[in-house]
Amino acid sequence: MSDSPSSLPDWLERGMVDLFPLGNRFDPDQHLLARIDKANDQDRPLRIKLGIDPTGSEIHLGHSILFRKLRAFQDAGHTAVLIIGDFTACIGDPTGKSNTRVQLNKEEVESNAQTYLAQLGKGSPPDRSLLDFTTPGRLEVHRNSEWLKDLNLTKIIELLGTATVGQMLAKEDFGNRYSSGIQISLHEFLYPLLQGFDSVAVKADVELGGTDQKFNVAMGRDLQKHFNQRPQFGLLLPILIGLDGEQKMSKSLNNIVGLDEDPLSMYSKLEKIPDALVKSYLTLLTQIDLENIPASPREAQKMMALAVTATRHGLTQAKAAQIDAAKIVSGGDDSLADVPAVSLAGLSFPSKAFYFLSAIGLCKSSSEARRLIQGGAVKLDGEKITDPNIEFLDSECLAGKVVQIGKTTFRRLVY
Repeated sequence: MSDSPSSLPDWLERGMVDLFPLGNRFDPDQHLLARIDKANDQDRPLRIKLGIDPTGSEIHLGHSILFRKLRAFQDAGHTAVLIIGDFTACIGDPTGKSNTRVQLNKEEVESNAQTYLAQLGKGSPPDRSLLDFTTPGRLEVHRNSEWLKDLNLTKIIELLGTATVGQMLAKEDFGNRYSSGIQISLHEFLYPLLQGFDSVAVKADVELGGTDQKFNVAMGRDLQKHFNQRPQFGLLLPILIGLDGEQKMSKSLNNIVGLDEDPLSMYSKLEKIPDALVKSYLTLLTQIDLENIPASPREAQKMMALAVTATRHGLTQAKAAQIDAAKIVSGGDDSLADVPAVSLAGLSFPSKAFYFLSAIGLCKSSSEARRLIQGGAVKLDGEKITDPNIEFLDSECLAGKVVQIGKTTFRRLVY
């Protein structure tokens, strides 16, 4: 008889969408609690796998959901096995893609990997990190090139022999592309097999993934069985909806909150998310008791924004960001000491508005700065700039003022 997920402890169940298998409570191959009990009896921590392909350089709050669950396993005494897919990143995960992905070179992948580890907290104490990098036995970091780069053709043929074309086309992304006549390169079929082989290489007990990764996680279970290992459990978490309230959080959709954003920018973005997302953000990004959510939608937004910002920057900085955000919105002239500063040093004067915004890095280009100004998205000390060609004669025209771009980006100009 199958057990209900409600028998799981809160740290494990919170935010979980799927756990498979979920069968006999006393069978360590069918129920995760039985696997945990057996591991405890053997004085052996479980090995919790999370694979990441460093195909970008920025981790956002959507990514952090999986890392937070991985940290929960660490705090419960288990071993996080973080796999940097430096080899598989050169193939590119086809999940969610309508075309073959551009393959990255090794240098790009390694640069991204180092940036990822820094954002996850490498070199920082556990209480200020997303993952615990310092407690002995709590973390292993591997690059899957360790075992994949030397696979010979015999082993690759063996891997290919464990799956069928029908199984691959049952994967929604492949199926949609095939039915639409969009080409599928043969090397893309290797991706789920190689990701699955990672589970064999590290002897994973549990693999974490988003709901879009179920096929790949299940492939890991199948390969572990093929290689006579005890198969892993799959624990899936939801995909975080972005700031637009409609699509998944993605840098390409410009609807993200980055982990490394300053407290004011982070808080200002979060307090404006649609009401319908507040509960999911609190569930997935904090440990707040959901019974304590304020009835007022506005107060719930502010509570969530404060709590999430505090998980990254601490409560003191989060509260300061909340106060500063309120001052900026109200147009108050109080000192905004915690607004991040950006230097005007090196900027040539006189300088036109569109140029100085791009020159100090607040806009990607002069053309973007022009577009934002003309769209009414730029303010200087609360006053909207409407002419991209307005000239500032010297640094004294700008120094000490706060420039605002959109509703969420604030910078104090210093010289």
